[in-house]
Amino acid sequence: ARFDFVMEAIHKAEAETGERKGHYLNVTAPTADEMMVRAEYAKELGAPIIMHDYITGGWAANTQLAQWCQKNGMLLHIHRAMHAVLDRNPHHGIHFRVLTKILRLSGGDHLHSGTVVGKLEGDREATLGWIDTMRDSFIPEDRSRGLFFDQDWGSMPGVIPVASGGIHVWHMPALVAIFGDDSVLQFGGGT
Repeated sequence: ARFDFVMEAIHKAEAETGERKGHYLNVTAPTADEMMVRAEYAKELGAPIIMHDYITGGWAANTQLAQWCQKNGMLLHIHRAMHAVLDRNPHHGIHFRVLTKILRLSGGDHLHSGTVVGKLEGDREATLGWIDTMRDSFIPEDRSRGLFFDQDWGSMPGVIPVASGGIHVWHMPALVAIFGDDSVLQFGGGT
């Protein structure tokens, strides 16, 4: 029902303003089958983009969804819900750099990357390293950024980094310096 109400509001706002509006309908589900049912329904409603929590939803399910999105002309926004359980403790877990590579291999168009500023602050050099890992075709070794060897992604598509979480207009100079203009900056909540 939420998908219906959201898409109704989007269509109404577009008609009233003449501007393109959008929302990331979250298709994450307990099973891959239910996830695909939700994705198909979002497409039927005219949603141009959907969202998936790739860690909680599963990497194989994410790959299935990414391939479906490519075939159906839909964008796939990736949320990293639960990442901190895996990557925050420096003594065990999976580093976010590895989670970034897994997502790039699995598929997706956008991925929340941390911001260095705002609520999702993180180490600047490490964040720049995984931003490069997301979107560049070739990443040279740079140990200051946590990149321990050259990595050539060849023709594998990149992923656009997303800055979100407590950012506001006063962060713009820092965000542009960190992300450049090849990124998504999400304002409006989580402050």
